[in-house]
Amino acid sequence: MNAKVLEERLIHIYRHLHQYPELSHEEFETTSRIKEWLIDEDIRLEETILKTGVVANIGNNEGPVVAIRADIDALPIQEKTDLPYASKIRGKMHACGHDFHTATAIGAAYLLKKEEEQLQGSIRLLFQPAEEYGAGAEKVIKAGHLEDVEAIVGLHNKPDLQVGTIGIKGGPLMAAVDRFKVVINGKGAHAALPHNGNDPIVASAHIITALQTIVSRNVSPLRNAVVSVTRIEGGNTWNVIPSSVTIEGTVRTFDKEVRAHVKERFYTILENIFNTFLMEGDIKWYEGPPPLINHCSLIEAIESGAKSAGLETIEPELSTAGEDFAHYLEKVPGAFAFLGTSGTEDWHHPSFTINEKALIKGAYFLYSSAKYLLQQQHDVLKI
Repeated sequence: MNAKVLEERLIHIYRHLHQYPELSHEEFETTSRIKEWLIDEDIRLEETILKTGVVANIGNNEGPVVAIRADIDALPIQEKTDLPYASKIRGKMHACGHDFHTATAIGAAYLLKKEEEQLQGSIRLLFQPAEEYGAGAEKVIKAGHLEDVEAIVGLHNKPDLQVGTIGIKGGPLMAAVDRFKVVINGKGAHAALPHNGNDPIVASAHIITALQTIVSRNVSPLRNAVVSVTRIEGGNTWNVIPSSVTIEGTVRTFDKEVRAHVKERFYTILENIFNTFLMEGDIKWYEGPPPLINHCSLIEAIESGAKSAGLETIEPELSTAGEDFAHYLEKVPGAFAFLGTSGTEDWHHPSFTINEKALIKGAYFLYSSAKYLLQQQHDVLKI
């Protein structure tokens, strides 16, 4: 199919996915449709133990294997875009553009299939479930789909970049994501008689203030970290001191050393405040994906792919958002790029949109980058 026909088909695929979003590990219909769209072009599906998600291969069984990854899940957000193809599922929306990622990867698959006989190895397509909440990348790895992969490439839409541009850089690109939940247990009392209790609200105020010193006083200003308290809950009326307060929040970092140091300081601060105020505390730390660190050795091949796709490469800003593609990069060399989509709002916003002109750009970028990576790995292995 020519570029115009391909673009029209990708728009159709994208709009269908957008209308029928499915949350992490619920992507059964999405999985079924992806399989249909691949089978339509005689693209070979691979067996998998994954309950949702699709793995496919293009090429021969000789030579290196390069993977293309796209995530497929949506978010529990009520859409507010007024698009003619807006979500038909109440309370669910593709507010992070995973429908866009899936469509571009299918487009790359169609382009690669036309050149299957000429490929110097194989391209593996990973349509990954559960990026948002379900540790999908780790499940793909445990299922064995990365074991023979020499390199991997992926992209994420970037609403604040214009269509036709792409952000590519070696080294850190996106943050490690950790979540915390702290329950501060004191002793309730009448507000008029606070000495009869042990006020967890006062303790929580000290905790929230002290946590801000981790970034300002414990992390070098030449490095990056974010500590945000995003929820505080305690008490239910004006004249009673509650017995407990709950706070929640997130920590974002860009390297393992800073990540470990911030966690250590977090626990030290809380334990000291608990002791100072004679409180009992329950601390839960939920470790998310690691920092996404692109392999510098692959950036030249990725930039060549972008150039072949007619894209302007730029130096992207670091993003404090997280991305479980980072798990793949801890296993095999790879790179992740930000593709400009001229969006109206940022990720996870109910009015999030993308410019559909970016679909064909993304498809050609993944197609070209995969071929350059395949050639690079072929040369390295001297096959």
